Order: sequence, then structure tokens, then C-alpha cells
Amino acid sequence: MKLTEFNSLNRVQAVDTIRPALDIPRWLEAVVDARPYAHHDALLNTAQTAAKPFSTEEIDGALAHHPRIGERAEGDSAEAGLSRAEQSAVDPSDTDVQRRLREGNLAYEEKFGQVFLIRAAGRTPEKILENLSERMTNDPGTERAVVADQLRQIALLRLEGLVTP
Repeated sequence: MKLTEFNSLNRVQAVDTIRPALDIPRWLEAVVDARPYAHHDALLNTAQTAAKPFSTEEIDGALAHHPRIGERAEGDSAEAGLSRAEQSAVDPSDTDVQRRLREGNLAYEEKFGQVFLIRAAGRTPEKILENLSERMTNDPGTERAVVADQLRQIALLRLEGLVTP
């Protein structure tokens, strides 16, 4: 959708349009309520700072929508399609990578009690695994901040695809 069209939508339609980017109501409302945007960069700048910082509950809610890295999101929702596209570099037939991701995901979940989240788009499976290993050394507070940053990166990437200049 073009930015001019996004600017002209009613509030409910605008929220529904960008919800696949990040389903955190406070973020959605902040981005939508700042309309109209004079240019695409203004939209992205608002999205970068909207609802900052995310609360623990907001992060937990957003993580509930993300599949594990290496697992394909199911369904025909816009969010599932975006997730599959973002993880397209992870080949489901590469059994070694799948095994290492599965083991890494489980170790991460055991340590942090949540799904491992990373902006997978543009990253090779080896870089994802390297990042997963590095993040296992984080303490819970540091990791929470990293996850919040990754949520924002994913949201911005998705928003760029949902609302174009």
C-alpha cells in the first residue's frame, strides 16, 4: 500500500494494515495516530521510537506470534507469510542446520523462558546460529533488551513492505 493511501485510511483500517508488522497495540496506535506522514522516512522514524520501551507483557505477547527460527510459520495470515519470507535462507532440507537450530532453540528457551527472536531476513543460517550462540552468554536483562531491539528491527522491515513510498 502506498503511503498516501495509508494516510487516508480510517484508524481501524490503518491499524489492521500494519498489524502484521508488530502486534503490540500501543505501538500500532502510536504509529497510526501520528498520521499523516509527509514522507516514508517520517513513518519509519515514528515506528522506530513508538511505544519505547516495550513492557515485558508487550514483548511476551509479540513473541507469542513468532515461530522458532527454522520452523515455518503455518497459515495464510500476512504475518505468517512475512515470517516465511524472512526465514527463506533457512533451508528446511538442510538437516545439520535444522538439528543445530532445534538444539539452540531449546537451550535458549530453557535459559530465557521464551522463543529465540532474531531479524532473520538477510542473514545466513550460519550467522543466525552464531548470533544464537553469542546471545546465550547474555544475562536475562541484557537479552530482554536485545529481544526488544530485534522486535523493532523486524517491525521496521515489515512496515517498509506493507507501506511503501
